[in-house]
Amino acid sequence: MDLKPLGDRIIVKQDEANETTASGLYIASGAKEKPTSGVVLAVGPGKLNDDGKNLPMPVKVNDHVIYGKFGGTEIEVEGEKVVILRSDDIYAIKG
Repeated sequence: MDLKPLGDRIIVKQDEANETTASGLYIASGAKEKPTSGVVLAVGPGKLNDDGKNLPMPVKVNDHVIYGKFGGTEIEVEGEKVVILRSDDIYAIKG
């Protein structure tokens, strides 16, 4: 992917939406909930502090993260759907 995030932005490939419920019922494509987790594909250099130095980013490439339901911007790059988020939109890293 030829996309480089700027500042404190992070590019995440969303996990696939669930096809079935916990009890095994199939979910219609229009009723699927948007995933709120995914794998980090790229990380920007970070925010600048008052001295003009980049602050460290809380995640790195290949981290599996959980982010806010309404955070970020969804785009399609080279046929792949990704989300561009700010580092503040990420709630946790899955271990």
